[in-house]
Amino acid sequence: MVRRLFGTDGIRGRVVEAKPDESDAIEALHTNRVICASLMRVVGESLGRTMDTQSGTGVTVVVGWDDRPNNLELAAALTLGLRLTGCTVIHHGLCATPGLHRALLSHSARLGCMITASHNPVSDSGLKVFDSNGFKTSPKYEDHISSVAVALASEEREIDDIEAAELRQPNTIDSNSKDAHSAWLARRYELFQSLIGSAGFDGSSLANPFVLDSSRGFAHTWLSQWFTARGIPTVEVSGEAKALNLNCGAGDFSPTQTWTFDEAATSSHHLLRNLTPAPAGTLVGAALDGDGDRCLIIKATETGYMVIDGDAIGDAILSAGTHASPNSWDLAASIESDLSLLSTAHRHPTDVRIHETAVGDRWLSKALSPTLTQSLELPRCIGVEDSGHIVLAAAHPVHEQTWVLVGDGAATLVAYLLAFSVQDPHKHMVRGWKNRQSVKGVDRGLWTGSNGLADEIETMAKAFFAQQGEVTNWDRHGLDGEANLMLVSFNLDGFPASLGVRNSGTQAKISVSLRLSPSIDSSEMDHLMKSLTDHLSASMRT
Repeated sequence: MVRRLFGTDGIRGRVVEAKPDESDAIEALHTNRVICASLMRVVGESLGRTMDTQSGTGVTVVVGWDDRPNNLELAAALTLGLRLTGCTVIHHGLCATPGLHRALLSHSARLGCMITASHNPVSDSGLKVFDSNGFKTSPKYEDHISSVAVALASEEREIDDIEAAELRQPNTIDSNSKDAHSAWLARRYELFQSLIGSAGFDGSSLANPFVLDSSRGFAHTWLSQWFTARGIPTVEVSGEAKALNLNCGAGDFSPTQTWTFDEAATSSHHLLRNLTPAPAGTLVGAALDGDGDRCLIIKATETGYMVIDGDAIGDAILSAGTHASPNSWDLAASIESDLSLLSTAHRHPTDVRIHETAVGDRWLSKALSPTLTQSLELPRCIGVEDSGHIVLAAAHPVHEQTWVLVGDGAATLVAYLLAFSVQDPHKHMVRGWKNRQSVKGVDRGLWTGSNGLADEIETMAKAFFAQQGEVTNWDRHGLDGEANLMLVSFNLDGFPASLGVRNSGTQAKISVSLRLSPSIDSSEMDHLMKSLTDHLSASMRT
């Protein structure tokens, strides 16, 4: 069985000094979640040797990175590995992940590589890989990359220092990242106005200034000026941070999290402590994550502030869009999104086709990809995760009337502010209840989603719900992209509910997620969650 180097969203780990032996570097990733330049070189070679199995033509690879202290070294090692296989490497340099996405499409590259660990601490880094259409790589291809990397690491492939120094340099440098991303966002702003039915931003319900926290990522150098130029006075605060993701950014926030005014004012988080109390309902700020592909928004309440999470953002955009045009929409949401998002999609005035997906924005894009070939105008589709990953269609940066799917925190903020300007809160979803808990330090191999332990968890859950009310339509199944997922959908007293259990990411942990419709009493559900996690802990401890 292949030990995949990739987790839910690429390779991630704490950066350490390069190990002289590549097999040791691979083992260190598996056992300690650490990465180094040696690992990046062998992954680069693996990508170069396997890219002919992916879409597109040619051997061009675009490489970008965020602002982490070891990323230049990792980029040089990745470039070395790619060029050893004959690839033409273009360095897009410091950028956000959606900026790398745009550069990949602009150069008609075969692959795009973003060196980042998203919202992880600055001591971490990693790698996200995109195909020629801008989609993240599939688990099947990641298995192929991983197996080739293991094989290469066992071979003797030394090169002399002079050749290595040359091959660590790119064939071409494309340093237009800031202007290119800004211009692409401006084009998306125009398209979103038509899609959502808004004439532009309305600052009347926004704080002045609006507080932006780009997690000291690439957007902190330009995005506040972009909004200010369009009539939304905006101040960027993450420039105060000492490093990327350090006391800043969306990575420190949880969906629907709240703070009192006093808690925010005394917080170490740069966004929270820079907020000014405002009337309830005022949008006071927004946070991106380190690589700029997701966004959470902060709203004032009667007593403080709360997070508007990805589910609420997506629902507001969808609500505005379905009222702007009679044309149908496609909505994709992961198994960790609010159940009401999909189960009450019929409340919208137009037809909404729903797609439930595995965790990870690549599955949102996969579910929505058929919409790209069915429209001569911007496809009406949206992919949603509660973490703030929102996938929306965009115009291809080169080809006319060609559409792509992109997760871009800046574009998410633009779309939400437009939707907010025309919103009718009475048409938004009534939120359900959900709880997600993880058990750490377990042997992941003891859970497959279809083995005896899974049967035990299902039996425990079904017996519990039978005591709560009438259980109907009980359906245990899986989803594409979640090989070890046990997902149970059912109705309790006629209302939808869902239970999911899965090995989470690449760490030694298993996650349990329970979601209920708002009409279901949740008062006893903590007892079920404790019973399930206790049983998993006792059965899977290493």
